[in-house]
Amino acid sequence: MQTQKEVRMFIAIDAGNTNIVFSVMDRERILFDSCLRTDRHKTGDEYAVFFRELLHIHNISTGEVEGGIISSVVPSLKKELYDAVYAITGRKSRIVGPGLKNGLKIRIDNPAQLGSDRVAEAVAAVHEYPYPAVIFDMGTANTFSVIGRDGSYAGGMILPGTLISLDALTALTSQLPQIDLAEPQVHLIGTNTVDCMKSGIIYGTAAMVDGVIDRIAEELGDKPAVIATGSLSEQIVPHCRQRIILDRHLLLKGLRIIYLKNQK
Repeated sequence: MQTQKEVRMFIAIDAGNTNIVFSVMDRERILFDSCLRTDRHKTGDEYAVFFRELLHIHNISTGEVEGGIISSVVPSLKKELYDAVYAITGRKSRIVGPGLKNGLKIRIDNPAQLGSDRVAEAVAAVHEYPYPAVIFDMGTANTFSVIGRDGSYAGGMILPGTLISLDALTALTSQLPQIDLAEPQVHLIGTNTVDCMKSGIIYGTAAMVDGVIDRIAEELGDKPAVIATGSLSEQIVPHCRQRIILDRHLLLKGLRIIYLKNQK
């Protein structure tokens, strides 16, 4: 019977609404991770072509891959990604969701409603950081996840993502231009339209994060550890006043833990 010590490399996939992170890891390390644009219209065969090429670029043979684990917040992609991994490796993947062991106590009204991405992040946070803790994930949506004093998932918040807010700002106004979210080269108070928009989005989001953390700490009656992850966290966190740990691989770490928990 196979034991955890015999685990070789496996594929971990995080499928979000905007991007898909494809990674190969072993028991100890993330060997590489790459980002692809999420395309709900691609077939499993099309994703298989991308995944095989990524393995080739990183000099990893498909024969070295023993399995996979998939977290997807896009329901229609679960089967396509599963089929893609199977097509290139001949191995089955585990899909994060009900029925898969994760070791996390989820104390919300309906645990089945908790997104697989937030489950994986919470599993990693409980394993790696002190609690109570707050996980701030900046992606298509901004989410806060709260880990209680006992290490259980206590609940959280979901807000419009920073890019969604920026898109709405430009789409619903007549004179504001489309801009990228590069860090403004100005002070907090901008002196032209573009810099005012960039400053507003970046510093406004940072102030929101600071304020929400204060209110969560007040409700918990304790100061939590705060971990930030997600594609935009590196642009926002430096402008926050709270002490925040950046961990861009938090979700992948959680997928590794869940994968190993479910090894026979």
